[in-house]
Amino acid sequence: MKIKKLSIQGMHEQKDVELIKGALLDVWGVRQVEINLPQAEAKVSYNDAAASAIDIEQAVIDQGYALDREEV
Repeated sequence: MKIKKLSIQGMHEQKDVELIKGALLDVWGVRQVEINLPQAEAKVSYNDAAASAIDIEQAVIDQGYALDREEV
């Protein structure tokens, strides 16, 4: 099990949290998602035999959000 931390640009309200969390949980291998709205960060626990960090990042990007590359 690995943990990926993401800094997400454009996440401002609860609707954004729900959209991003749902997209991340849809990634095969993702086990848990914790999102900190005030800090615009997500912590994703995943099985690295089933999912990659790129899969996780792409799920957020596909929803129209940008990632802070310093955290990725």
